[in-house]
Amino acid sequence: FPGWSIRSDGSIVIATGNDDALGVYACTPYNSYGTAGESQPTRVLLKDPPAFTVRPKEEYFQEVGRELVIPCMAHGDPPPTITWVKLGSAGKNGAQVDANSSLVFRPLIKEQHGVWECTASNQVAHVSTATSVHVLGTSPHAVTNVSVLPLLLAANISWEPGFDGGYFQRFSVWYTPLVKHLPRAHHDWVSLSVPAGAQHLLVENLQPDMSYQFSVLAQNKLGSGPFSQIVTSVPRGFPQTTVPPEPPAMTVRIFLSPPQALTANETARGVLLQWEPPGQLSVALSGYALELRQDKGGWEVLDRSIPSTKTQVLVPGLIKDAFYEFRLVAFAGSYISDPSNTVNVSTAGMEVYPSRTQLPELLPQPVLAGVIGGICFLSVAVIFSTVAACIMNRRRATRLQKRRQ
Repeated sequence: FPGWSIRSDGSIVIATGNDDALGVYACTPYNSYGTAGESQPTRVLLKDPPAFTVRPKEEYFQEVGRELVIPCMAHGDPPPTITWVKLGSAGKNGAQVDANSSLVFRPLIKEQHGVWECTASNQVAHVSTATSVHVLGTSPHAVTNVSVLPLLLAANISWEPGFDGGYFQRFSVWYTPLVKHLPRAHHDWVSLSVPAGAQHLLVENLQPDMSYQFSVLAQNKLGSGPFSQIVTSVPRGFPQTTVPPEPPAMTVRIFLSPPQALTANETARGVLLQWEPPGQLSVALSGYALELRQDKGGWEVLDRSIPSTKTQVLVPGLIKDAFYEFRLVAFAGSYISDPSNTVNVSTAGMEVYPSRTQLPELLPQPVLAGVIGGICFLSVAVIFSTVAACIMNRRRATRLQKRRQ
C-alpha cells in the first residue's frame, strides 16, 4: 500500500492510519537455514483522539457570590475523560464538575479568579483548552513582580498590578529601615501614595548603606488587597574607596492564604462556625479574627483573639429576625490574610435566639443610644425628685418652727 514500508529490523511502518491498516498481523523471521515459524498474531485497531465539540469562551466575567457555569465537551474513541484544573493552584478551590463536564462555581468566590484549563484525555491523546475567570465585586488582588532598583540615597520601586476586582484601584508603597533584620508590622511603616495610573514610584531621602524593606498595597472602593511580597534592598551611598561593594538586592516572599471552607451550623446555644486552616503559609500562624456585619451594614471585628489551634467558634445571642454575614481572616505575625469565604445566617422566625442579643457589640446603634438615653433620663429625674423633696421638707420645718415661736 502507498506509504507502507519495512525497516531493516523487520518493523512495518504505516505512514497514514486508515481502513487499509485494520486487521491481524504476524511476523515470520527467516534466514538461509529457513524459519522457526511465525510470531503470535497482533490486531491493529483504529482509535480517534479527543476533539472538543464545545469549548469554553476565552474569558468570563461574573459577580462574586453568584453562580457561573463554564461548558467543556469532547468526543473520541474511546470516549474521553474531561478534567478541570486551575493553573498555578492546587485543587479546584471549591469548584465542581457536573454530569455534562461543565465547571460549576456555586457560589463564585474571590479565590477562584484566574486561568482554568479543561483537558480531554483517552488512550490515544490528550488535548487542552484554557479560559480566564474574572471575579467582580471584590477587593484588589496582590500586585506581582515587585522589584527595587537601588539608586543614590533613593530607590525606584516597580510592580505589575493584580486584578482590580472590577473597580478602579490605587497603589501605595510602604517601606521601613531594617535595623535588626526582623520584619516589622505594617502599621510601623511609612506609606507613600502612588499617582493614579502609575506602576512605579521613586522613594527618596533614604539613608545610605542601610537595608530597607519595601511592599506595595492595592486598594479600591471595597477595601484593600493583600500586601505584596516584601523586597529588601540597600540604597547606594556616595562612592568611597573604603566602602566594600554593595550587597545584592534580596527578595523575601511571604505567603499567607485565607482560612478555607468556612461553614455555619445552627445549634441550641447559637451559631457554630467551623473552618479549615490556610492551605499556604510561609510563616507560623498566630491566630484568627472573626468579622461580621448585620443586614448588609459595615464589617466589624467580633473576636480578634481566636487561637491558631482552634478550627471552630460558637457565636451566641444573635438578634432575632436579622440577617448576619460572617468571615474569617488569619494572622501570621504582622501579616493578615485575605478574608475567607462569607457565610450567611438568618434568624428570621427562629425560636432558639432571644429577642435581645447577649453580645453588647451586636446591638444596633440606634437601640443602644435609646437605652443609654433612657437610663440617663431616669437617673436625672430621680436626683431632681430627691432634691426637690429635701427642699420642701426643709421649708416646712422652718414654718413650723416660726409658728411655735
